[in-house]
Amino acid sequence: MDARKQWHIFVAMLRANLLGYGGGPPTIPLIHKEVVGTYKWMDDEEFSDIVALANTLPGPIVTKLSGYIGHYVGGVFGMLNALAAAVFPTAILTILLVGTLVSFQDIPAVQGMTQAIAPVVGVLLIVMTYNFLKQSKQKVGFWGTFLLTIVSLAVLEWFNVHPAILIVALMVIALSRKPKAASEQKQEQKG
Repeated sequence: MDARKQWHIFVAMLRANLLGYGGGPPTIPLIHKEVVGTYKWMDDEEFSDIVALANTLPGPIVTKLSGYIGHYVGGVFGMLNALAAAVFPTAILTILLVGTLVSFQDIPAVQGMTQAIAPVVGVLLIVMTYNFLKQSKQKVGFWGTFLLTIVSLAVLEWFNVHPAILIVALMVIALSRKPKAASEQKQEQKG
């Protein structure tokens, strides 16, 4: 067990989760920054695959990402370490601050703080979406990405289908497709 690596796992997950205001989706780009940018434990494609997999499983995405990344980097102890860093500090902070924030929620400064954070969270989500679309384009091409985006938008927004149903349906379709040879994939990327 490498103590320094375990410390880095703890710090990375702690920073991402303490600063991830608004729950799971805004925290994903912060975890990405730590894992891909700061510590370089994996590349963008690996991280995207992990996020996609985590979205298919039940439960909070932050704990799934933290646990998987901790295990990937530091084994079972790394997984436990990452989960502790993701869950306990934010749980304690939430317990301490919820009562305080509720009592001050009508103060203009607190309302302004909450309103100011919303655009930042929106930008984080847009950046993450852009990165996912870029990687999707590399894997399934421009038209495949365009079609999947439009179909997903229609299914989720216009037909009001639950996201879990769409995810499972797309997983079934992806698993039923015959994998392409590496040479075929390279030809598609060139063309």
